[in-house]
Amino acid sequence: MPLRLRPIALLCAAALAGCASHSPKPAAGLPDGSHAQVAILETTDVHSNVLSYDYYKQREDATVGYERTATLIRRARARHPNSFLFDSGDTIQGSVLADYQAQVKPVGCNEELGIYRAMDAMGYDGGTAGNHEFNYGLGFLSQVTGTPMNVDGGRSERCVGPHFPLVLSNVFSARDGAPIFKPWTVVQKDITVTAPDGSQRKVPLKVGIIGLTPPPILEWDKQNLAGKVTVTGVVEATQKYLPELQAQHPDLVVAVLHGGLNTAPYTPDMENGGWYVAGIPGVDVVLMGHSHTEFPGPHYKGMKDVDADRGFVRGKPAVMGGFFGKDLGVIDLALQRKDGRWVIDASQTHSEVRPICPKKNECVPADPAIAPLVQQAHEAAVQYVNTPIGSTKVHMSSYFADEGNMTALAPINAAMRDYVQSELPKLHPELAKLPVLSSAAAFRTGFGGPDDYTDVESGPLTLRSAADLYFYPNTLSVVQVDGAGLKAWLEKSAERFNQIDPAKEGEQELINTRMPGYNFDQIQGDLAYVIDVSKPAGERITRLTYKGKAVSPQQQFVVATNNYRASGGGNFPGLDGKNIVLAAPDGAREILARWLQREQTIDAKTLPAASWHFAPLKTRGEVVFKGAAGKQDVAREAGLKHIRQLKDNGDGTATYAIDLSH
Repeated sequence: MPLRLRPIALLCAAALAGCASHSPKPAAGLPDGSHAQVAILETTDVHSNVLSYDYYKQREDATVGYERTATLIRRARARHPNSFLFDSGDTIQGSVLADYQAQVKPVGCNEELGIYRAMDAMGYDGGTAGNHEFNYGLGFLSQVTGTPMNVDGGRSERCVGPHFPLVLSNVFSARDGAPIFKPWTVVQKDITVTAPDGSQRKVPLKVGIIGLTPPPILEWDKQNLAGKVTVTGVVEATQKYLPELQAQHPDLVVAVLHGGLNTAPYTPDMENGGWYVAGIPGVDVVLMGHSHTEFPGPHYKGMKDVDADRGFVRGKPAVMGGFFGKDLGVIDLALQRKDGRWVIDASQTHSEVRPICPKKNECVPADPAIAPLVQQAHEAAVQYVNTPIGSTKVHMSSYFADEGNMTALAPINAAMRDYVQSELPKLHPELAKLPVLSSAAAFRTGFGGPDDYTDVESGPLTLRSAADLYFYPNTLSVVQVDGAGLKAWLEKSAERFNQIDPAKEGEQELINTRMPGYNFDQIQGDLAYVIDVSKPAGERITRLTYKGKAVSPQQQFVVATNNYRASGGGNFPGLDGKNIVLAAPDGAREILARWLQREQTIDAKTLPAASWHFAPLKTRGEVVFKGAAGKQDVAREAGLKHIRQLKDNGDGTATYAIDLSH
């Protein structure tokens, strides 16, 4: 049911400059008409990319890295003397360095996590937890955030954590119902204010912050969280704690939300609830994340009550920086003193996302203070991921995973299928005779830029190769589905493609960019199917067979996948956690590494054959897609001879054409 706001709330959102939701105690002697510019700076989805370094390709990468975001932070502070700095989550997970400090050689209670050391060097005012904060378990999260948690597996002692407050209002201990982090806090700084007569003075500005994480974490991290915590919706949590926060008389309330924008009818389990949080009376500013897209920006053009140019959501200033340290979000906030309180002058306020690389090969320099803070851990992580585990005669890449090259997925599917065939009969002998399939998706398909692809060349294999092939620290889960459910799963995956009209002249884009590459599941294990992109979504899977025979709707299968998908991640039909028959304690990446090590040499015979292809389709115009430039030979090597590069775009990417008539 959509959230219904009181009429006065709608009036507030429409005319923010004249509406105040707080009654702060007035700064002594500060006259009405005084004004100030305050910058709200935001990082989000850094994913522990502290350095500008690609651990998979073992080389510097100037297009990512918090050490360059730090340069933007220093520049922003020089430009905006009045500023606050916040982080919107997905901070501690997502890089080889993160995995090393969490899983290989875990940091001790008296040791600060590398990413937090870097952030402390920049002096944050607050932050929140994203969904990936929970990937390593509550014990680790409790430890590295310096937050004792009364939860199963939590730490009771206070370990070394970041030197700034972390707030989270919608996750609670199942033991006592208390929030596992402080739900809100107030930070205060002196800012320079200009009086109506032009004179300047320093006065304190009190900023209240409330933190929010995506409610579906209970599904995505069920193994770490089930029975240990409960979660509420982001709107319900904000409405619950806002009165307590307002009782502290803050001048501004900032919602630090690990979530993006979605105008669909509100539900308490909504993943991206920023639009609804912005509509809550009492919230003045919204900081967002999770979506890995920038706001303001063209992606949000045309969204209801959203100004995607100046950065307003339902009348509230809002920003969402990029990811992996690529950007800094900045809200240039104009404050006016009126009736003894601060109000936001919307006409003089705007948001922007400042990139570390404004142009190709023009990136800001790294802040020299950051790298030394993590150098020892970085060098140890590099040494660790170079541990040899075998060799491969097959070039395994995801450059053309959307077009039928399954070399980067086949080893994952082979390893997971092997694991299930060994382990499932021990726990569920009644399922031992069911066909075992495996599902994997290419995690790196260019979303982060022309280098954001899996690329394991023929030759020696190391642990780095396994991390490149399997990017996330998911655990393995096994679900039982019937033939109808299997087809529905594949139909959902096939939404990765746009519908192609064979009679249309001119270029047609093959890839539906609204469907992330990591949701294009490709299933293997004596399974074969055809994808007909001339048909509408939901009707594209044809000739679905198992061992050469048509799959019947009632036929039973078990499918190896990851905990994210099995528990409902991606909203696939029939996958909601209820049909999980095995939730393995082992990580999918670790299962893959052990399989590679056991096989020692990977060749074409070791890997399962590609399970799908496009239905032949002759088109009048070109069918095109975007990819990394200069990789046509990789396509040919994988047997995709009907792909050719049309144009080098000059930014590391190229436009390719695919002939679907073969």
